[in-house]
Amino acid sequence: MRRVRSLSVLATLALAIMFSLVLTGPAQAAGPAYVALGDSYSAGNGAGNYDSSSGDCHRSLSAYPYLWKNAHAPSSFADTSCSGAVTTDVTNNQLGPLNSATGLVSLTIGGNDAGFADVMTTCVTGSDTTCVNRVAQAETYAQNTLPARLDATYNAIRAKAPNAKVVVLGYPHMYTLNVFCVGLSDTKHRKIDEASDVIDSVIAARAAAHGFVFGDVRGTFNNHELCSGDDYLHSLVVSPSWESYHPTATGHSSGYYPVFNANS
Repeated sequence: MRRVRSLSVLATLALAIMFSLVLTGPAQAAGPAYVALGDSYSAGNGAGNYDSSSGDCHRSLSAYPYLWKNAHAPSSFADTSCSGAVTTDVTNNQLGPLNSATGLVSLTIGGNDAGFADVMTTCVTGSDTTCVNRVAQAETYAQNTLPARLDATYNAIRAKAPNAKVVVLGYPHMYTLNVFCVGLSDTKHRKIDEASDVIDSVIAARAAAHGFVFGDVRGTFNNHELCSGDDYLHSLVVSPSWESYHPTATGHSSGYYPVFNANS
């Protein structure tokens, strides 16, 4: 009788464990320790839902780093990206959270080094010739000066986070071409998009040289640029002006996030 009772207790315990596993499911492992770096395209200018504590960095809780954090529950998360950042800002001001335990880093940087804001201002306010000349200056800078600046930044990231996977995201085309669009001329549209291609090619090459992954967002923004009718980007915004020519919340959720998620 005692043997039967013992078997009954064991059977009950086994059933309890099985039901517990069915109800709770397997434990979800935490994602890697994740640090987001970079400029306004990482911070989320234009996406709204801003973190007031980020001040002039204008970090948005709807930007792709937060979307990834919410979906993957990393073991730790830090976002030091900031509006207006150039490569030296990343190196000097943003690397504090990185360490040997960091498993994932995201980054967009280089556009401000090449003078993106001034390019757009010149093209919006100036003639076709003035715009073309200003873009040409930015392209020359991107090809001749930016590579060394990116190398220095990438080296600093790797030194601080030797075990991290680093995903470097590029910049989208700004305009859908060959469509009627009120505003800038077709000549300006084409030249601005050409500049995006030049800077993306430079960033991709330097990222590869450092063993980093390049995330190309031009595909996810295709047919969603300005003038597309389904824009993932803001055009000229009067207030706040710093949202101008940056991705919307949809630009982050449907443009940047899928690329980062696929490469993280």
